[in-house]
Amino acid sequence: MTLPRALQKTVDLFDRFFLLEKPSPSLTIADLNLQFDPKLSIIKFKNYKFTIGEKIHYGFLLIVFAWVFFILPIPVIFRFLMSAALFTACVIPFTSQFFISALPIFAWLAFYFSSSKIPAEWRPRISVKFLPAMETILYGDNLSDVLASFTLSFLDVLAWLPYGFLHFTTPFVVAGLIFLFGPPTSLRSYGFAFGYMNLVGVFIQILFPAAPPWYKNLHGLEPANYSMDGSAGGLSRVDALFGVDMYTTTFKNSPLVFGAFPSLHSGCASMDALFMTWLFPRLAPIWWGYIGLLWWSTMYLTHHYFIDLMAGVCLSFLVFHYTRYTNLPVVDATKFCRWSYATVEWINYKEVDPLAYLGYGREDVEMQSMEASSSNPTLFEAPVFEMGSHIISRNNSSSVVLTAPAAISKVASSSVRSAHLLPIVDDEALVSRPETPSVFDEEDDSRMASSSSNTSLDEMFDSERASSSRAGAPSKR
Repeated sequence: MTLPRALQKTVDLFDRFFLLEKPSPSLTIADLNLQFDPKLSIIKFKNYKFTIGEKIHYGFLLIVFAWVFFILPIPVIFRFLMSAALFTACVIPFTSQFFISALPIFAWLAFYFSSSKIPAEWRPRISVKFLPAMETILYGDNLSDVLASFTLSFLDVLAWLPYGFLHFTTPFVVAGLIFLFGPPTSLRSYGFAFGYMNLVGVFIQILFPAAPPWYKNLHGLEPANYSMDGSAGGLSRVDALFGVDMYTTTFKNSPLVFGAFPSLHSGCASMDALFMTWLFPRLAPIWWGYIGLLWWSTMYLTHHYFIDLMAGVCLSFLVFHYTRYTNLPVVDATKFCRWSYATVEWINYKEVDPLAYLGYGREDVEMQSMEASSSNPTLFEAPVFEMGSHIISRNNSSSVVLTAPAAISKVASSSVRSAHLLPIVDDEALVSRPETPSVFDEEDDSRMASSSSNTSLDEMFDSERASSSRAGAPSKR
């Protein structure tokens, strides 16, 4: 079959820039599964041995999907059709490599859009005063009110770009870049982290409902209830500017009207920035500059307090680093794209030295601690005797054992884990003894004899006075 000319050029460019990066044509670690036979997935499922973590992961997602299935206010026939479509996508080999990795994201979306159907009597009381009070206590003022006190059409559009447009498109761009330029299996890690961050965030918003800044602008500090409609805040000015109802009706019918804390806009932007920094570390200022712009836009449009933004970035930081140490592959800076990898490596978190990421290892910290203790002795430390140019302490050990930092488990056909131990260094072998005798050196017999004399202090003073008087007396001829 002959492809159209434009499509053929695209295929040729893809082969030239990506597929030709393979170290060997026989390597299939980065290739996609193009099969559509569901029997292959069923056989693989029967022979697969799930770990405890995978059982918890899929069991939790199954509970979320079951809850959504029963609470979603749509006809039963549509519930079964949606469930059958998701099951089919997870069984077909070609689609399963994408849909199974995105299950946390689907669970988050399903749980978010069905959260409005939770009975009001099951929900906690809505907090109206807590967030503005904490904002004033922590930062001295309500930053959202300060930023929203002056508005311009240009600022409205500038705030709309990250909040109302890039927020929904950036995750797809990040996923595409991770798929093309990240190590194989890294896309499933992004789906895991992005989905669970949002899923946990929605759980917190349901358990701790809080009013956003626009509520205070409209209703003051009056008690809120779940029958109230949402508001687009500053985005209503964008609708009026463009003449299109993009956000006014959408936010009015929001499933989570009082979901200000934590800010999932901040969480999503932070997760995208963390993965982009992991993949392209030299461009980190661009990714974190995007976060700063989004933070400003959320407060300018009166949708979040600054404390909401901090909670969102902290949540993303925790989920990202959990993913990094459990299933996120290690990026090889010498590789161009996913097809450049012959093997995939993961961090062995059981052997990793967390201090190595700060520029120094355990032995450096121990040495700094020893130096600090020797320069500032406490009552509980042995005295330090200085002899010549050497410092000798009774607390010093005769040997130092240095351990290597993190080993990385390499997964190809077998797992390779290596750790290099530095040899034991003897302090006494490295320091030459000074000519001046140390207090710990053995004394000779003559010094021992003089030191063991029974002469008292009174006799020593009498002898000293007698010698001085003889020196001062005139000589007799």
